[in-house]
Amino acid sequence: MCFSFEKLVKREKISLFTVFIAIIFIASCSSPNTEYKERGVDEIYNHAHGLLEKEEYTMAAKEFNEVDRQHPYSSWATKAQLMAAYSFFESQKYNDAIDNLDIFIQLHPGHEDIAYAYYLLAMCYYEQIPTIDRDQKFTRKAKQSLDELIKRYPKSKYSRDAKIKLDLVIDHLAGHEMEVGRYYQTAWNFLAAMNRFKHVVSHYETTSHAPEALYRLVEVYLSLGMLEEAQMVAAILNSNFQDSFWYKDAYDLLQEYSKNKNYKGFEFEEVTVDKSQQS
Repeated sequence: MCFSFEKLVKREKISLFTVFIAIIFIASCSSPNTEYKERGVDEIYNHAHGLLEKEEYTMAAKEFNEVDRQHPYSSWATKAQLMAAYSFFESQKYNDAIDNLDIFIQLHPGHEDIAYAYYLLAMCYYEQIPTIDRDQKFTRKAKQSLDELIKRYPKSKYSRDAKIKLDLVIDHLAGHEMEVGRYYQTAWNFLAAMNRFKHVVSHYETTSHAPEALYRLVEVYLSLGMLEEAQMVAAILNSNFQDSFWYKDAYDLLQEYSKNKNYKGFEFEEVTVDKSQQS
């Protein structure tokens, strides 16, 4: 095969010429409207605030971020960072809001609105909490953020609402554990179910799910033939939730068990849980 140096040079010239023409073409097609225009901080901030009032949240967020980009040392820049996060939150662009809030918290830990930043961060996770049969990643992050807000700023005006929401979040996490536990129970995987119900009793004992968790433990222990353990759990139900229908059902269950020497198990209502969330 004969190598031609002249052909190679010509080919390189053609390639370079093509690239050069392409660059000129792209530059000529650029719209003058996309050119950078420096504006006063008041103009940008007021425009962003006007968009916010019109509920054009995405555009408002971009304009608030523009304040920080064009005038990073302005007294309005810090406020604009927080307003951009709020605008993203209202537009349900929670990841963008979280990014803005993380930066704000890192750069301005002593700012007068820092408690609100922590509160808004928690709300970004709180608004994404799924149903109890799904993965609870956002629920756990909401709990962590709410805990941090309450711990850091217990006297802030956001603390009271944070405590209320924290109780709801904890109850939701307990509900998830119960849902998975019931799934294992219907599948006759009693040891796995037992661990879930015990977790609720140990970690979520103040939630509305605690009485049912104790009752389910009675069911599980009886299914495994562990009468003494079932009686001990029923005694706890009696001491703490005597007026609960869960205790009454547990008592009836023990009575039925004692009468049936050939007892092999109970019929359970079928529960469906996303199998990927059983860990």
